[in-house]
Amino acid sequence: MSGTAELRTRIDQALGRAPADLVIKGARTLDVISGALLDGDVAVCGDRIVGTCDDYSGAVEIDGRGKVVVPGLIDTHVHCESTLVTPAEFDRCVLPRGTTTAVCDPHEICNVLGEAGLSYFLDGALGTAMDLRVQLSSCVPATELETAGARLDAAELVRHRGHPKVIGLAEFMNFPGLLAKDEAVLEKLAAFQDGHIDGHSPLLTGKPLNAYLACGIRNCHETTEPEEALEKLRKGMQILIRDGSVSKDVHALAPIISAETSPLLGLCTDDRNPLDIAEEGHLDHLIRSAIRRGAPVAHVYRAATWSAAQGFGLRDRGLVAPGRRADLVLLDDLEDCAVSQVISAGRVVGPAIFDGRAAPAPVGLGSVRLDPVAAEDFRAPTTGPTGPVIGLIPGKIITEALTATLPWRDGCRHPDPEQDILKICVLARHGVNRNIGRAFVRGFGFRDGALASSVGHDSHNICVVGDNDADMAAAVNRLIELQGGFVAVRNGQVAGEIALPLAGLMSLQPFERVADDLRSLRRAVKAMGCPLPEPFIQLAFLPLPVIPHLKITDRGLVDVDRFELIAA
Repeated sequence: MSGTAELRTRIDQALGRAPADLVIKGARTLDVISGALLDGDVAVCGDRIVGTCDDYSGAVEIDGRGKVVVPGLIDTHVHCESTLVTPAEFDRCVLPRGTTTAVCDPHEICNVLGEAGLSYFLDGALGTAMDLRVQLSSCVPATELETAGARLDAAELVRHRGHPKVIGLAEFMNFPGLLAKDEAVLEKLAAFQDGHIDGHSPLLTGKPLNAYLACGIRNCHETTEPEEALEKLRKGMQILIRDGSVSKDVHALAPIISAETSPLLGLCTDDRNPLDIAEEGHLDHLIRSAIRRGAPVAHVYRAATWSAAQGFGLRDRGLVAPGRRADLVLLDDLEDCAVSQVISAGRVVGPAIFDGRAAPAPVGLGSVRLDPVAAEDFRAPTTGPTGPVIGLIPGKIITEALTATLPWRDGCRHPDPEQDILKICVLARHGVNRNIGRAFVRGFGFRDGALASSVGHDSHNICVVGDNDADMAAAVNRLIELQGGFVAVRNGQVAGEIALPLAGLMSLQPFERVADDLRSLRRAVKAMGCPLPEPFIQLAFLPLPVIPHLKITDRGLVDVDRFELIAA
């Protein structure tokens, strides 16, 4: 249909001269601006809303009696790779739960494969039923304190900025590089000054925060405390309240949601696996969690829809109003965000909407370029028994910088399960070098075994934690055989595993199968004595040297506050 013909059709359907393509009859509609519940039908022509607050007839009519219509939910920051499934499976997993738009940053796969990984996501986003938008990964590698599989410079990023799915520059994690005026950092920021730039600034305050914002950065999803959030809001920064599989910030930040703040808020999942989505939900989970903690209902939905859209320049959505994109969610219960039915760009979401989608061929198969290892590779020579230890904080990716005295034999420190202190190592897996970083960590709580992962933000080298070197070697060697994934080894035997062969990050299986595999793996790790709900995701964030305070990469132990390597 030509442009003018389409407009003529919209006018006729909006005026009621012709039946609308689709009408939701008898429901109430949440106006996320005023907070009022409005009576009247919702009429849709093609992919646009053409009528509200009135009576309409349609070629297709949905009985909405007893239900509430809200705008489609918008995930403002997500790494699809961290859901452990492909973009097509992410689409199939979250769209039926009401997430009609997601803004993703493929920096996980980009740190492994570079432009090939970015192109895979751009191609994949063109084929999803939901509207999957892509931010261009700004930190590949995240820092120079680790070995990534690729590099993306400013010129390579600019080459993709005209893609129809691209919004702008993805989360700028390297705030120490920005503050130090690193030339490569500034080149990327300068190239996107006329567009959108996502932020990432945990615990940044005062003048350093001013300098960060002065470079055109718009938002932050790493804010974890109310006072930190309020300072950033006062300085015009959009706060994206996160609840992923590890970082769960809704409980702390729900109190800041109000009529005054909600225009500068959004909700995001960041890193949330299919099992948590199956058991708890996606953005629907964040909404009901915030409401249960006392946040005003209408303002929570405003943050999840209109405010999110405004923050990313998506002016065509976020309201149930004429002329807006017909992304609609029918709820059985508003406060519980109980999703009954979803409409995406005017199409009713059901199994048929996912048929015939064009998904790109898998990339990055065979990305674990690491020779088999032996127990002696994990020896940790030190000058004495006392030294630094990484302290896990359950439910957070921020860590503590601890000091502990450990058993010391043959010039090496050793794990001490009695103190809940295990050895942790990061092995370079991109074929660039054979680096192994060695340190110790408190908080995993298990003994007589090891856990290994090829997901290690953001360079995604192999991370392994254990109480003995033999099991650590066995876990890593099984990961090499799988070409990526999660492995649990207990007393020399594989106790559980999941294969993630696509770049060592994603499964080639349906999301339902991945959720089942995660259940089995979770049971196996719990039987080892680990109390963490998501031990592999907690492990995956320990090599992230842009999150305070103590981290580890393939190059060694990193003091994030000083942004330098230190002796382990």
